[in-house]
Amino acid sequence: MTLISTSNIETAKKLIKKSKSPIIVEAKDNTFNRKILEYGKFDILLSPEIGGKRDKIKQLDSGLNNITAKIAVKNKIKIGINMKEITKLKKKEKAIKIARIKQNIDICKKAKTKIILLNIKDKKDALNFLTSLGASTQQAKQAVQSIAFYSKFHTLNES
Repeated sequence: MTLISTSNIETAKKLIKKSKSPIIVEAKDNTFNRKILEYGKFDILLSPEIGGKRDKIKQLDSGLNNITAKIAVKNKIKIGINMKEITKLKKKEKAIKIARIKQNIDICKKAKTKIILLNIKDKKDALNFLTSLGASTQQAKQAVQSIAFYSKFHTLNES
């Protein structure tokens, strides 16, 4: 499992070419996310809700929109949610992040983009977490089945 966390698009493309599957690209800003999704050739876009984004009055800037979600479907890229990252946050930051994840799940549901949870402890808790955030049961089951595939590889360690 290869984690690519550079913010330079050309460097990310070179690293994707050199890496073996499964390849995880950590999301950055909206332009980076769109360009890297259009490039494709990797498996998971991790945590598009990351970043110091400015929210609008009626909508959160969650790092994902319907266009990028459709591009992800076309290139067979899953949207990853890192649970370890959420558990480390303070209450207010955690609430904001979960709200952004909920919005991303709604966008993924409409575009039929696949979701995957990384660094979970229990599959049943993962299923319940996704359904409580608005994922369909089919979407949640696919995410849990994907977890079984990616658990064969090393877990994603963040420092």
